[in-house]
Amino acid sequence: MAASQDVHVRICNQEIIKFDLEVKALIQDIRDCSGPLSALTELNTKVKEKFQQLRHRIQELEQSAKEQDKESEKQALLQEVENHKKQMLSNQTSWRKANLTCKIAIDNLEKAELLQGGDLLRQRKTTKESLAQTSSAITESLMGISRMMSQQVQQSEEAMQTLVHSRIVLHVFFGYTLLGTKDRRGGFSLPCGAHSLLETEPELDSYPRGW
Repeated sequence: MAASQDVHVRICNQEIIKFDLEVKALIQDIRDCSGPLSALTELNTKVKEKFQQLRHRIQELEQSAKEQDKESEKQALLQEVENHKKQMLSNQTSWRKANLTCKIAIDNLEKAELLQGGDLLRQRKTTKESLAQTSSAITESLMGISRMMSQQVQQSEEAMQTLVHSRIVLHVFFGYTLLGTKDRRGGFSLPCGAHSLLETEPELDSYPRGW
């Protein structure tokens, strides 16, 4: 193996190991990722870049192996290339599994947030219904008070009308009595019409008709 080829092979192997470790670290970050989805997308973009660099270095190593003069050195390098390819395939499998785990975690988190949002909506709905019931009860109470006050006002008006009517009747009654004339027996007689007025107010019969 020429010196220049040996250096290139060593550089390829070092780069392959470096990219392999970086891929494994990113895959672990994906496993630990709990969202959001944009974070997962960013990690996957980095993994793709590292896989491209890794694949490129493996291809360079494979090309160097084919250029070896000695068959033994050629087969040894081709075996290393095969091992690196297997390792890369293993990393790709781990990458897919990590993505699946991460997506499940993100979905569960989103579902939990939706459930919490639903609870808040139900609480708001319950609060609105409670406020509506309270408002309805207050309105009904105010309407009841208004009806009661209206009835009291009506009763007061009726009582006032009764009182005024009674005063008028008494005033008329005593007015007729004072204006009456003496009859032949020395008593007073009511003018014409007074008797009919008294008959319309039977509750006043307890008063004497003459002195």
